[in-house]
Amino acid sequence: MDSSPQALRVLLVADPGLPSRRVTSIRDDFESLLQRAYSVQTTLRTRTNALRLTPDQELDLDAVTELREDYEDTDILLVLTEIPRHTQGDPLVAEIHADSNLAIVSCPTLGAWATKKRLLKVLMSSINRLVPWDPANDSRKYLLNWSHWSDRSDQDHQTLHAHTFTGGPRMLLGMTIANDPWRTVPKLSGALAAASATGAFGIFYSSIWQMSTFLSTARLLSIGLAAIVVMVGWLIISHKLWDKPVTEGLATVIMYYNLSTVLTLLITVVALYATLVALILLGGVVVIDPEFMTQQIQSEASFANYLDIAWLSAAMGVVAGGIGASFDSDVDVRSLTHGQRMRQRVYAEQKDEDDRIDDT
Repeated sequence: MDSSPQALRVLLVADPGLPSRRVTSIRDDFESLLQRAYSVQTTLRTRTNALRLTPDQELDLDAVTELREDYEDTDILLVLTEIPRHTQGDPLVAEIHADSNLAIVSCPTLGAWATKKRLLKVLMSSINRLVPWDPANDSRKYLLNWSHWSDRSDQDHQTLHAHTFTGGPRMLLGMTIANDPWRTVPKLSGALAAASATGAFGIFYSSIWQMSTFLSTARLLSIGLAAIVVMVGWLIISHKLWDKPVTEGLATVIMYYNLSTVLTLLITVVALYATLVALILLGGVVVIDPEFMTQQIQSEASFANYLDIAWLSAAMGVVAGGIGASFDSDVDVRSLTHGQRMRQRVYAEQKDEDDRIDDT
């Protein structure tokens, strides 16, 4: 190995969204960690840039390596992408291209709740395979102990795969979190308004009070679940959010796209349903007199009765008012799921300057 240089210059490029936010959260710690691990003058520069895909859904490595042209004397290029990568039957955590001093880390494969420690370990482990000297003893403690790199017989190309059994579910959850389901709820404000208007009838119609009282808890839960499933199905069909693999080789990746879309929308619609239940419950408590309800349902009114009314009315609202409602704009849909965002990466003919943010 060569002797240690006097400086180490690292460029860390992240996709917009979750990868960029995670880079921001670890930037200072990462720079300090590099300084302590290698005991050389360290410069860490970060940049947010939407990475491009080739027509066969592979990361465009030529476009990636071009990113360093704006930064002179960059020793190592690290890429943190939201693109889920899958090779050899397992999710791909990271990939090393030593011939171009490049490391690519897939953010979704780290999981939904990837800690700073986990992300830093993956980045440090990648750098340890790219620096032109043996890692010092102090830096070895940052090496991974929960996964292993491929055989180092191929020094120019190495891969780090997730665990066979836990890697798939972890990547699926990571993709779902990257879709920001909690930020999707406000985009359904139109659907919420329509569902609220329909669900509000449950406050004023005693027949709904009586029905909710005599339905069993299991049946009420089934009705709510059916309403949620119908709403999710409608959103997928109406906005064409279900992806189909162009080639057989993409079938596994597209499966993860679709599963993360369903899970994202489930979280979104459940949040919408819970909001609707809370609003109707509040309205019912304010409007419906307990003594009057007792007369109508022919049993002593309790808080459980108010909750049953809100639950059934919310289900009616989601089915009757939510169907036909939509996301607030086409822009929201284009950024909603991995499949939608990946298509933008493939077919965009030029880079959008608004997606590029440089930090020095």
